[in-house]
Parts: sequence; structure tokens; C-alpha cells
Amino acid sequence: MPELPEVETIARELAPLVRDAVIADVWLDWPRVVRHPAPDAFAAGLRGRTILDVGRRAKWLVLDLSGGAVLAVQIKMTGQVTVPPATEPRDPHVHFGLRLEDGRELRLRDVRKFARVGLYRRDKAGTVLDADEARALFAGHGPEPLEAAFTLGTFRRLLRARRGRLKPLLLDQSFIAGIGNIYADEALWRARLHPLRPADSLRPAGERRLYEAMRGVLSEAIERRGSSIDDYTAPQGDGEMQEHLDVYQRTGQPCHRCGRPIRRIVLGARGTHYCSWCQRLPRRSARARAEGA
Repeated sequence: MPELPEVETIARELAPLVRDAVIADVWLDWPRVVRHPAPDAFAAGLRGRTILDVGRRAKWLVLDLSGGAVLAVQIKMTGQVTVPPATEPRDPHVHFGLRLEDGRELRLRDVRKFARVGLYRRDKAGTVLDADEARALFAGHGPEPLEAAFTLGTFRRLLRARRGRLKPLLLDQSFIAGIGNIYADEALWRARLHPLRPADSLRPAGERRLYEAMRGVLSEAIERRGSSIDDYTAPQGDGEMQEHLDVYQRTGQPCHRCGRPIRRIVLGARGTHYCSWCQRLPRRSARARAEGA
């Protein structure tokens, strides 16, 4: 599934393509793509609105529209966004599109039909409200790891309040938003931390390494326009971060630090890649693992 760097890349490349474009009509051939409201109300609520900007929150695209409306798009596993001329034949896997007044279409191609779109609104404070307008749409998400407000001190406070193992914790969107399987593995390798290590076992130096590794790998991945693994591509084409990954999907290949083979385990139904030498478990944690703790 596209993670923070991939969705950020899509948002950055989509924004100049559709900014100030007016939505003339909505097309879809699979109603379940619409998360909120009902498809007819969704389409009616979009017609005539101007796309003001495109941003990102966690793994969502957020299109700000005129009149305080927001179109939120979950790309999910196989979603791809393009803006071709409306006269160009639609791929059979395109199930949703916005016809723009300038003769183009913003299209969402999704082979597996996991992607979702929804129409919401912002309140006076700028918060995107959920379907019932009872709370923020993204209230269940943790902080953005690349924002200036996300300091080392903030990270330490969040981390010290948790007791889970590091890899599942990094994947928990309520802990930190936007990190998925690829960049969790990469950050842990850079920080020399085993994916099974308990979060509350880290000392200050380890906390700092993880904080810096996490922000570093996400920033690098954005610069390289994401990792084009499987179906991910951005409006301007594939990214190149996949050519610079240190552990993800490199099972059996030599570690870029020590030369020993990269290992793979399944953790929480996710393939997890690490170097058993560079990312050794402390004795206490290894003993707990052996005892089934």
C-alpha cells in the first residue's frame, strides 16, 4: 500500500495539474467507491466546485474545494490517479472520475477496487469533519512525522507511553500517521533496532536514532518520489526509492552495512525484513521472545 512518501508525491504532482479546475460532472461505475455520502448526493455536492489545492493527511489525498468542501481519497493498494483528456478512452479499471470544465478528467484507476472517496467539509477552524460531523475525520490518526511540531521530545513522550514491539507500533496509525511496512523496516534498519524489540526498552540514544532514521528515510523517499513496488505510480510516473532500499524485499541479499544476509519473518501478517547482526535483540528481549512473551 502506498505510504506517506508515495501519497505525498501524488499530492505534490497532482496539485499543479488540477488547481483552479472546476468540476463539471462526476462519473463512476461502481457505487461502493464512494465512502460518504450516498453516490447521488456525493456527485451533486461536487458539481460546480473549484479545486483549490491538493494536500495529504496520513495516507489520504485531501482535495480542498470551494465552499469549504473537501474531497478525501484513500489510494489503498492499487489506486492510481491520472488527469488525461476526457476524450481518452477509460481503462477498464477506472471506476471513478471527475470531469473538469477544461476538457480533462481526474481519474482513479484501481485494479482491486479497494480505493475510496468521500465528500466532507471543513469547520471554521479548518478541521475536516467526519460523516456525522461529530469529530475530525482524522481524529484517530497520530501526528505527522515530518511536521516541525513533531520534535524528538514529542516522539519520546509518545514512545515512552507504549509497551508494544517496535515494528507493529510504527505501523499503528494512531501512534504516528503515514508509516507502513516499507519505511518501518527501513527506519528500524537505519536505527539498528530489532523489529521485535519492546518500545519501552529503548534508551535515549536509541530513541534519537529511531526518530532521526524515521524522518530521514521518509524525507529521502519523498525526494525520490516514492517506491514504485507493485502498482504504485504518481502522475509523473514511477518513483525510484525502491532502488535505494536497504532491507525491504531484500531477503537473503547482503546487508549494506555488514554483508550478512537479510532475514525475513512474518510479524502481524506482515513480512518484516531486518539484519540479525546489525539489529540484534538485547538479551533480555531475546529471552522474553524465546519464552513466548
